[in-house]
Amino acid sequence: MKKEKNRWLIALSAVAIHLSIGSAYAYSVYTNPINELAGWSATQITMAFTIAIVFLGLSAAVFGRFVENNGPGKSAILAAVLFSSGQIGAGVAVLIESLPLFWIMYGAVGGMGLGIGYIAPVSTLVKWFPDRRGLATGMAVFGFGAGALITSPVAAELISITGVSNTFFILGTFYFLLMILGASYIARPPQGWMPAGMKKASSPVKDRVKEDLAQLTANEAVKTKRFWLLWVMMFINISAGIMIISVASPMAQDMAGLSVAAAASMVGIMGIFNGAGRIGWAGISDYIGRPAVFSVFFIIQIIAFLILPFITHPVLFPLVIIVVMTCYGGGFASLPAFIGDMFGTKQLGAIHGYILTAWSMAGVMGPIAVSSLKEISGSYTPTFYLFTALLIIAFIVSLITARDVKKIRENNKQNSAA
Repeated sequence: MKKEKNRWLIALSAVAIHLSIGSAYAYSVYTNPINELAGWSATQITMAFTIAIVFLGLSAAVFGRFVENNGPGKSAILAAVLFSSGQIGAGVAVLIESLPLFWIMYGAVGGMGLGIGYIAPVSTLVKWFPDRRGLATGMAVFGFGAGALITSPVAAELISITGVSNTFFILGTFYFLLMILGASYIARPPQGWMPAGMKKASSPVKDRVKEDLAQLTANEAVKTKRFWLLWVMMFINISAGIMIISVASPMAQDMAGLSVAAAASMVGIMGIFNGAGRIGWAGISDYIGRPAVFSVFFIIQIIAFLILPFITHPVLFPLVIIVVMTCYGGGFASLPAFIGDMFGTKQLGAIHGYILTAWSMAGVMGPIAVSSLKEISGSYTPTFYLFTALLIIAFIVSLITARDVKKIRENNKQNSAA
């Protein structure tokens, strides 16, 4: 008999994979050096990141079934090959000053590695931690947020020492090795596996864990109303967060009078709380439920977006922004557990991939909305009001979702009792 794997080492393997692909959030560190070296505009350089986010969502949807059919290990290896190839290819593109190649390698190829690498470990952790779904996926997705914190100073230092292309080569190789290390251990639990605390007929852990609403395939899930309710909530939550992230520094300087250095510090702190929110809110969701935690996200953000246009204090403004960032990160971390609750773990990876198409659309919509409204009005205020309206819609959707979940749970109880 094979020795049973340690689920906490499985979680560590997932973190290793997410730390690597999470380095994409440190992309802005390359903008000025590439501009100085190749002469490409900031818009042209940023386009590669936009393409990467679009391909993240699309590949997560397309390769969700691949993850389910081939397991997390093979999927993580494929992600490692694609993501590291995108990094190394981006280095070659900068070296020969080919912008189309840069978009293809960093954006399309690297973006596919991002999407597969994102869903493969997370869907596996949900199965290893039926008693702590939120916390487990929160740890992995925290790795995604923390990847930028680690990569940003390292990449900046490497660029100053070895140049942009060599930095892509070095980090691309390192990411490959780290992701392969994670892929070598990560695996699904045996069929019917459950932790010791849930094996007893009645225990505090087992009593707290609720049965999944259903065990659906991806095709069955997308035909349900609750799938699209969840998709809308994620789209609005991600759009609001990415809108803030895309203009955080100039917004803080313009609205609260922060210096360039102070605004840069705020951006770094945002990354920390983005990651902290992933663990904190996901852990809380294990106790208050996923519908309730999403409702809390939207209440917090509605209040924040209504008051931000009137805040000019250089300390209070960043504090409110940081609170919004915890909700942004918490949404990503709570999502896989939410999917498991509503659709089961039968094809969780594929369903997760479909819902992450919301990330692709939000990655385009958020930045475009804020830049367009700022250009038209000369102010960030209209953007906050637009997103307040969207967040109110999201809050209403969260209440509808909670009602539907409760109704389905009651019907399941009646059917099992009959």
